[in-house]
Formats: sequence, structure tokens, C-alpha cells
Amino acid sequence: MSREISVDYLARVEGEGALYLAIDGDKVTDLRFRIFEPPRFFEAFLRGRNYLEAPDITARICGICPVAYQTSSANAMEDWLGVELEPGVKQLRHLMYLGEWIESHCLHVYMLHAPDFLGYQSGIHMAKDHPEAVTRGLRLKAAGNRLMQLLGGREIHPVNFRVGGFYRAFEKAELAALTHELEWGREAAAETVDWVSGFPFPDIEIDYEFVALRHSDEYAIVEGRIVSSTGLDLAVSDWPAYFAEEHVEWSNALHARRIGGGSYQVGPMARYNLNFEQLHPAARAAAAIDDAHAAAQAHGVERHEGPGGRVVGHRHRGALRGPGLLGCRPVPGGRGAVAGGQRRCETISARCSVRSRVMRKFSRTYSRAFSPIAFARAGLFSRCRIRKAQPSTEFTV
Repeated sequence: MSREISVDYLARVEGEGALYLAIDGDKVTDLRFRIFEPPRFFEAFLRGRNYLEAPDITARICGICPVAYQTSSANAMEDWLGVELEPGVKQLRHLMYLGEWIESHCLHVYMLHAPDFLGYQSGIHMAKDHPEAVTRGLRLKAAGNRLMQLLGGREIHPVNFRVGGFYRAFEKAELAALTHELEWGREAAAETVDWVSGFPFPDIEIDYEFVALRHSDEYAIVEGRIVSSTGLDLAVSDWPAYFAEEHVEWSNALHARRIGGGSYQVGPMARYNLNFEQLHPAARAAAAIDDAHAAAQAHGVERHEGPGGRVVGHRHRGALRGPGLLGCRPVPGGRGAVAGGQRRCETISARCSVRSRVMRKFSRTYSRAFSPIAFARAGLFSRCRIRKAQPSTEFTV
């Protein structure tokens, strides 16, 4: 049986997009993600302009994630000029970028993504039944906005970012004033991981090629080398030799591909899987507990929640299938995974596949993977950490 699905306006995309699908039986025979927003020709705007204007011009590409464009344009100008930033300036840029991650990802997860998973028309409709979750999401977003206001002068199209550093340095007391809210934010981000881990993810398998930055000394966000899950390792300046952008007749957005290859996956999910070992310990700990939740659900284990909805233990509700939960050793003082919440399971091995934890990303933001503990220089907390690109892999938390 053949059928077509046509969505003229995708309400969950930060921009103007449409989607067309042709399906024959259980196979998709044609997929067209169409960006019908008119081209804005930023490359042309930049020609002949002063190099100091590049960050302010490129920031206008997006009002949600302007720091991404400011950082990349400033990196290009500084590389061209041979400028090496002082460590303190790099850390401040890193912090400002994390502020953007917090506000942008919380907006997407709580207001755009969660309503689809939980069956609501919008975040406003969801708030009626999940007021605490929506309030938490808005407060987390506000924390990210305050970081951007402090470092960038304002949260939308920051004005304090410049080639070579910043225009104004803030006072130490200004940053100290944010400490309490950011400490709360770390706890709220961990609660978000627990909450999102219960969403009904689609049961699909996709063989991704992940592409992301990697840095020898830190979880790569602002700078690094380009690496991939298939073995690429190259300087940023070598990008044009390995990747191509092409125009397709049905969209105003360029389509990118590997030269001599096919499509590839970037963003939080790629960063997470290629750089997991460089995540902050708090992020790795949250990811480990999320993996435990996924393994438990896959093998018929119920979750038990304590005050505030935090998971404090698991109880088996049937015979384990397959390899099950193996090698579980209690360790004093850890977070949940053993009933009572006083100990955690240090090692859990379970056969898992990418299928139930992944949604295909048709654009930069549609179905974006979530990176909730940006406070701790974190990345995506997917339920299964991919070690090798194969249909089914042994995962160890």
C-alpha cells in the first residue's frame, strides 16, 4: 500500500520548513525536507566589510543560537590574523556558549519536543498536567539567558562579543550573583535527564556517521579538530576538501554531504558519542544512570521514584531476556539504581541498539538531541552510548 504524507508547516522547527514523505508499504521511498525561507545571502553581506563586523553580522543568522555564529566567525578572523587568545578569554567564550546551550536546548526540549512525546498541542497545553516540569524548563532557560546577558550584554544577538575577546569585562561580583541559580540548575538538569528518560522514543535503527570537533584537553565546543566515527581526523581548514554543499530544487537550504560518501550527523548527539570520555564527571554520572534506566525498561524492570520524581531504585517484574543486567556491584554512597537509593550499580552491561534512543534529525533543531547539563560542560545524554557503528552493540555504563 502506497501513501503520501505532506506537512506544509513544521511547527517544531526554529525557522520555516515543510516535510514530504512517500511511503510504499513499510519503506520510505522519498523524503524531502524543504526550507522555504528565502535565502538571506550572508556571505554576500560580508564581502567588503570590516573584519570586526563579522561576529555582529553573522549573529543575525539566528536569534536563538547567535553565539554559535559569532564564535565560528571570530575563530575564522583570529586564525586569519594569527591571534592566539589568552586562556581566560577562551574560558569566558566557553561559558557564554554554554549559556546559549542551556537556553536553546531547554526551549527545544521543554517547549517544542516534550509536547510531541507526551501528546500535547504545545507547551502551554502541557503545563496544565505538568506544571512543575514546564516551570523547571522555563527557569533553566532563564539561567542560560542570564549567563548570555552577563557575558554578551544581552541574550539575543549579543553585543559584547568581538574578534580578539570581549568589549567589556564583567565584575567578579556579577558572576558570583549567578552562583545560586546555576547550582540549582545543575540539580534541575539531572532531574531533566530522569524525566526525559521516560519518553516513548521511536523504535528505529539508523547507521549514522557522526562528525564533530575534538579537542585534546577538553570537551570540544569552541575549537578543535574535525573527527568522525569512520576515522576522519582533520584540521578545520581542510573541511572543503572532505565535505560539499549542494543546492536541491525543492529547498532554499544547501544540503551537505561527505565527498565520496553520503549524509552525516552533527550536533549534540555526534559530540556526545565521539567525546564521551571528556564529559564532566557529573555528566557521565547522569548518562550512566540514564543508561541503567533504559536497560531496565528493555528487560522488564520497573522504575521506583522517590520525592520530587527522582529515581531511587529498580524492581524486576519478569524473567530477564537476553544478557540482561550483568555485573551489578553495589557501591556505597552513589545515586539510585539499587532499591532504597543508597547505593548505585557500578557496572551494568546490557545489549542495546541505537534504534530506541535516536530520532533522525532533519534540520539543525528538528528532533534535536538534548544536552541538559551544559552547566557541567556536558553533551547529550542519550540512553545508549555508541561505541561502534553496528546494528547491535554491547554497552557498558
